[in-house]
Amino acid sequence: MNLHKMLGERQEAGQPLRVGIIGTGKFGTMYLSQVRKVSGVHLVGIAELNPQRALDNLKTTLWPDEQVNAKTLEEAYRTGKTCVMDSGDDLIASPFTQIIIDCTGNPELGIHHALLCCQYKKHMVNVNVEADALAGPVLAKRAREAGIVYSLAYGDQPAMICDMVDWARTAGFEVVCAGKGTRFQPRYHQSTPDTIWQYYGISPEEAKRGGMNPKVFNSFLDGTKSAIEMASVSNATGLLPNHEGLLFPACGADDLPRLLKPRADGGVLKHAGMVEVIASEERDGRPVFRDLRFGIFVTLTGDSEYMQHCYKEYGMATDETGRYTCLYRPYHMIGLETNISVASVGTRGEPTGFPKAFHADVVSVAKCDIKAGTVLDGEGGYYVYGRVIPARLSVQQHCLPLGFSGNKKLLRDIRAGEVIPYDAVAYDEGSLTMQIRRELETMASQC
Repeated sequence: MNLHKMLGERQEAGQPLRVGIIGTGKFGTMYLSQVRKVSGVHLVGIAELNPQRALDNLKTTLWPDEQVNAKTLEEAYRTGKTCVMDSGDDLIASPFTQIIIDCTGNPELGIHHALLCCQYKKHMVNVNVEADALAGPVLAKRAREAGIVYSLAYGDQPAMICDMVDWARTAGFEVVCAGKGTRFQPRYHQSTPDTIWQYYGISPEEAKRGGMNPKVFNSFLDGTKSAIEMASVSNATGLLPNHEGLLFPACGADDLPRLLKPRADGGVLKHAGMVEVIASEERDGRPVFRDLRFGIFVTLTGDSEYMQHCYKEYGMATDETGRYTCLYRPYHMIGLETNISVASVGTRGEPTGFPKAFHADVVSVAKCDIKAGTVLDGEGGYYVYGRVIPARLSVQQHCLPLGFSGNKKLLRDIRAGEVIPYDAVAYDEGSLTMQIRRELETMASQC
């Protein structure tokens, strides 16, 4: 890859990549733990609404106090230190940063930050996959027009899946399916912040002591985060979701070629060229053998008997016909790997995955019967979960994007299992976020 060599050359030339990060939750803190050890990268600034939280996490990740005591970004730039501040907008606007990493997880805030990066000509590594699913193709288009790079974040599963798909296509394989593993049961779609901890086998008190956010964990369990991430992968690769959403078949590493292939050939897919998420549990609760709960995968096929013989000769897992095979990685390391994106963007001007078109959307589905007047609480909450479907279908049916389901008042009753339409909630058509979203919706007819 040569990225390490190119970073070293920048360090020797006195021109390290100047990075600013917004948000020091789990992902951001994992990045902090690595970046201080990387030559050729200078973390100039950290923006956190609660600066003490950032300082505490810096201490946790072994940053020395004298390294993070710069009073201003200019001082940080001159001395090689790091400045902790409370304004992401100021971090982006500063002349002393080149690359911004958004770790906020808030879709509307992520869109705001992306547009500011365009305005101030800052490359953006977007950990905020919620923003990417809501408006990514428009943000990437605006970034190109501004002459900057918009990139998904390596270490997070969408970027790593995109990397695997790119590898496969570059090597000449047909990608049949790409996706990730997770823990899933159909009943998890109805999970709420009140029920989440029983599924994880811990008490609410233990979760609180550990600083665990019930809405965040609930988003992972109820299928919403999987839908968001697969929408991001779809928009970056052109692989499509099912009209009915993710199937979550129970599948281990050895069964990938047997199950993740078209139904016509005995698999579970409607057709070749799809995204999917596999479950690490059988429907009766038994653990799947060699599950990929924390991993990613692609299933592949070739067009000749010769290729099939090659699969066999080199010990590759195949289906019973020998036509389908797979590649997988059992783990992803989240923010520990994100400097790959920073290095690629900063030295080569290349993203580690980016949305090219509007192929998939995440729509809001009611977890329960909801009465008019209820204020929806968004991702991971009590009322809705996210389902990924083709973008054309979402636009045609005027579905409410999951990213717009937070703090929205219902105007009519909604039944459990119903996809919530736009006209069932009160929203501000004139807001900047809505304008960006409307621009995105015009792209659906072009895909």
